[in-house]
Amino acid sequence: MSKLVNEENKEKISRKTFLQICASVAAGGSLTGLSAVLLHKRSRLSRGDTSNVQKNTFVSPYKRLLSFSVPDQIEAFELAGDNLLVAMPNNLSIYDRTGRLLNNFAIGSELRDIVVDHEAIYLLFPTRIEVYTKDGELLRDWEACSELSDYCSMVIASGSLFVTDAANKNICKYTTEGNFVRFIQSPDGFIIPSYSFGITYVNGIIYCSNSGRHKVEKYSTDGEYLGSFGKAGGAIGMFCGCCNPVHLSATSTGEIVTSEKGNPRISCYGSNGEFRSMLLDSKALGGGNTAYDIKVDNDKLFVAGKNQISTFQYDKTLAAKTACSDCKANCPLREGINI
Repeated sequence: MSKLVNEENKEKISRKTFLQICASVAAGGSLTGLSAVLLHKRSRLSRGDTSNVQKNTFVSPYKRLLSFSVPDQIEAFELAGDNLLVAMPNNLSIYDRTGRLLNNFAIGSELRDIVVDHEAIYLLFPTRIEVYTKDGELLRDWEACSELSDYCSMVIASGSLFVTDAANKNICKYTTEGNFVRFIQSPDGFIIPSYSFGITYVNGIIYCSNSGRHKVEKYSTDGEYLGSFGKAGGAIGMFCGCCNPVHLSATSTGEIVTSEKGNPRISCYGSNGEFRSMLLDSKALGGGNTAYDIKVDNDKLFVAGKNQISTFQYDKTLAAKTACSDCKANCPLREGINI
């Protein structure tokens, strides 16, 4: 087993290296357990025992309206009015919603997230934030408030920028000009085994994932803890694996939309944490084991994964076969088609 401490220099490993080791160990353990389960199932099937084998009967209430591909792996994306900002390695491209390229410009490597505030584009990197115009002109930038920071996601709320930090396990609040304001700590402690530290904002409340605890936590913009929801499990309405949910988004009326990895799926919860419905499963999304980034705009879901962006909309004919059709929430996502 490789040593975690260098015997000659007695140097401790960085927080980022430790995070990566933990994630690998957790993934290895999960894969070992999964392999045993699969072998057991195959053994039963070979004997003709199908008593506990469940068929996937999930029907998504959402219809894919269109998809378009981009030249490289998507690192992050954001909505900006009628446009989509898509980050790929060392490049930021701006598309209209049909996939027509409008502009692009070079950026640094390892981009983690994008947000837009009026005409300013904020780019999040592991240890810095850069702000650009839509034409690629650098307006300002600043370094993280800790040398050991490993930033994951960000959101702009009430004139401030909130950034999740997987290494220091906190949320860092800045002004949009780059001035440090405060740290926000979870009363239960953030557990972030991998880069699964999503954040979103709606109706005066910040929501973030405490993924190692399989929860979504709520805070005021002043950092006051307001509660949490979620529990671990593989069933619909629970968060599976070692660290979920990964990405968060929200409707204008306060529903929280979550995206999970491992068994990729997108689900909807009320602002109070009540589970509403699974919206898209792995098959509808396109498979794999990586979480799909998700954005909500009025009655549409925008989903990014691999090198593709897809637009989904609620379909009343499909929804009639699902629990989503019985939902009584005044949710803009249920406006739909086939009226």
